[in-house]
Amino acid sequence: MNFTEPQLQQLREKQISTTTVEEQLKRFVNGFPVVKLQRAAVIDDGIVTVNDDKRSFYINLYEEKKKNLDIIKFVPASGAATRMFKFLHEFLQQFDPVVDSINSFVNKKKARELFTFFVGLDKFPFYEEILQALKNEDAHWKSLSDREQKVRFVRKMLFKEGFNYTAMPKGLVPFHKYPENIATAFEEHLYEASSYATSQNKAKLHFTIAPDFRDDFKQEFKRIQEIVELKTGTRFEINFSHQQPHTDTLAVDMKNQPILDENGELFFRPAGHGALLENLNELNADLIFIKNIDNVTVSTFEVEVGDYKKMLAGILLDLQEKSFSYLKLLDIETPSSDMMREMEEFIKDQLQSTLPLDYHKYKMEFQLQAIKERLNRPFRVCGMVQNEGEPGGGPFWVINETGQLSLQIVESAQVDQDNHRQRKIASNCTHFNPVDLVCSVRDYKKDKFDLTEFRDLETGFITRKSRMGTDLKAQELPGLWNGAMAHWNTIFVEVPLITFNPVKNVNDLLKPAHQS
Repeated sequence: MNFTEPQLQQLREKQISTTTVEEQLKRFVNGFPVVKLQRAAVIDDGIVTVNDDKRSFYINLYEEKKKNLDIIKFVPASGAATRMFKFLHEFLQQFDPVVDSINSFVNKKKARELFTFFVGLDKFPFYEEILQALKNEDAHWKSLSDREQKVRFVRKMLFKEGFNYTAMPKGLVPFHKYPENIATAFEEHLYEASSYATSQNKAKLHFTIAPDFRDDFKQEFKRIQEIVELKTGTRFEINFSHQQPHTDTLAVDMKNQPILDENGELFFRPAGHGALLENLNELNADLIFIKNIDNVTVSTFEVEVGDYKKMLAGILLDLQEKSFSYLKLLDIETPSSDMMREMEEFIKDQLQSTLPLDYHKYKMEFQLQAIKERLNRPFRVCGMVQNEGEPGGGPFWVINETGQLSLQIVESAQVDQDNHRQRKIASNCTHFNPVDLVCSVRDYKKDKFDLTEFRDLETGFITRKSRMGTDLKAQELPGLWNGAMAHWNTIFVEVPLITFNPVKNVNDLLKPAHQS
């Protein structure tokens, strides 16, 4: 591609090389290799279940050890709340108050989401504040028709002249109403962290946010800090970072030609949550909990949810301790044949992993090297909930280019939809990943891993988007908990649905997990 000088200047400012752009263009032409599914990971074949006694053991193990651990909770929180209110925008665009009543519109359009929203309106945490603002503005509010009141309420809630929720980060939208206050998702993450992600009565949280809203998040923390710290007996250390411009990827038209904006510059798009690997890679801690901004619950369920997070952390610490003991042994002596078998069985049975296909043909020194390489990796323990039709990646046994099996979280976009057998395997998936991870990024010598060395760059994917009414193709980096963690030691553990309470649609706030 021949770059203009303004385009070269644009690339310099974004710290993206021309080589990177050329490679991305080739990807659009050649595509990414599809993930090769061997079978779905299911209970007792890739997914671990934990009984009550074992759960108590792991919780106690974590509680015993956490006072000496450096712990961080990592929360991807850059998403805007726009999609939460999609059906309300459609309502405002299509509703004609001269022709329709609310009920006739609902029936005509089969607008079930809109029906649910208005039926539950007074149960939303923002209801009273918005209603009071409308009454203060209009002395004749009560004389307005039902349809006019509802239209005004939605407009007041969504747009800039009102509360502007549609442009807000999801983390700053009111999620829960308590007798004494209304809590945002951001605030709930602090309360939740105090229940499991603390050490020495201190909780560290790192939020990845959009740069334009850094001050808003800081102000929100300033507003609630004293109250939350007093209630929880926890000191909070809050940090923020942004998705880096150099992780953006080029967009092309349907003929794989770069899209240019009105200034003749290349059009880039954010490359998905895989870009956050760089943010995660900047953190250095013994344990890192990862959870999305919209997956919180009211305080009623926090203890139960927190216990399952502790369980996952206990499992990680237990397996890590065994791995580290083997690695330290390998540093000082050649293990006996019995010890070799023990380590091999640990890798197979406990880590649910595999050694190279021709491992038993290796000389001893290469077998030891293979064992050490397999043990000395970042660790992640991932909660898996039963699949009830929610969108998201699922757990699978995947075959890599060398024929080896590994446990991976795979998105539907990575599956070869033209292959009947692959589609069938995907349909057999019983669980999915709710982004509920506990990670360790330090090795047995306490040195931090470079996480970029453990990703699989071949697991990116191409998606179709639109811009100004025109179709385009976009490229996403290997997902943060997908290909970006492809070569981590990975354990999948079943956790109950109570641990998964995402708010993808504003009506999700009407579910029991969000009603105090």
